[in-house]
Amino acid sequence: MRYVSVNYNYSPDFTTPESWFKRTEGYGGILECLSRENEVIYVKQINYEGNCIHKGVDCRFVDFGKKNTYFPLGLNRYIKNLEADVIIVQGLHRPLQLVQLCLLLKRKTKVIVHHHAEKPFTGMKRLIQALADRFTDAYLFASRELGMDWVEKGIISSPEKIHEVMEVSSIFHVVKKAAAKLKTGAEGDPVFLWVGRLNDNKDPLNVVKAFLRFCDTCPAARLYMIYHTSELLGEIKQLLDSEGGKNNVVMVGKVEHHDLLYWFNSADFYISGSHYEGSGTALCEAMSCGCIPVVTDIFSFRMITDNGNCGLLYKAGDEGALLAALLQTRQIDLKEKQEKALSFFRSNLSFEAIAQKIQAVSYALK
Repeated sequence: MRYVSVNYNYSPDFTTPESWFKRTEGYGGILECLSRENEVIYVKQINYEGNCIHKGVDCRFVDFGKKNTYFPLGLNRYIKNLEADVIIVQGLHRPLQLVQLCLLLKRKTKVIVHHHAEKPFTGMKRLIQALADRFTDAYLFASRELGMDWVEKGIISSPEKIHEVMEVSSIFHVVKKAAAKLKTGAEGDPVFLWVGRLNDNKDPLNVVKAFLRFCDTCPAARLYMIYHTSELLGEIKQLLDSEGGKNNVVMVGKVEHHDLLYWFNSADFYISGSHYEGSGTALCEAMSCGCIPVVTDIFSFRMITDNGNCGLLYKAGDEGALLAALLQTRQIDLKEKQEKALSFFRSNLSFEAIAQKIQAVSYALK
């Protein structure tokens, strides 16, 4: 089967294929695994023009003059001429471009749209998304419940079009904890890790408040916070100063992505306070290293944790609920939960598992 994956976004900051491949490792592995049994062509616009084969994927970096445009006729003609059996459009945020593409395609070509955290549009744009649904055969959402929101808003016409398939996976793996801690210097019993932006949606303040209360009964616990934006950093530091929690909460700051391998493997638990996620990249990466999730009970996290079977879920924004979950970490069998996290990652969240699910959806559309 011939797949063509297309991303309508123009990414001018990337000037070589290698820089783009590095940036998209968490997504590229899916196409790599899909290419083991199929022909896969990837079409993308960056600040570079040329073709190459990367890990079995035929990558086409194209330039049709106008970059981000509502009417990408040249790009759509190019895609049409690739004569795909299945076209995977990355994201639901370019419905007008998708409609124009589908008007050019042969009727036998199937169109799958992969959700990447987008929320439904409003107004006229919502109507265009609903129009694009007429040309779309299937949607891939990290959680079926996320897709149902689009059905309820009248954008996606049928729940039967929704398939539960993760959007991203992890390039990380398990290494020995002692070796990882030599790299990170992490200490604590147990060790908790936070990775994310310090913004309201990620809700780090609620996490820190609950964790400091948890440390009253578990003073040896440590929370390491890795972040690449600092919106609420001042408030967190104020809280730590007033509560005397600097020994228990360590503000690490930004680290290189490849170094997260050692941080995830240093931690016993991964903690999140998110109110909304389109999937959960850091959570997925944590589970690939055997971290036990302590995360909010939101749609995507329910799927990623197998409805909490791999860890603990709590109500977003609820300090008491998070404290109760943290206290539960003292009672659970760590080794059993780690094995469950790793097993579920391999069978549902790995590159291989995601590629197999995409292939199964594609064959069901024939």
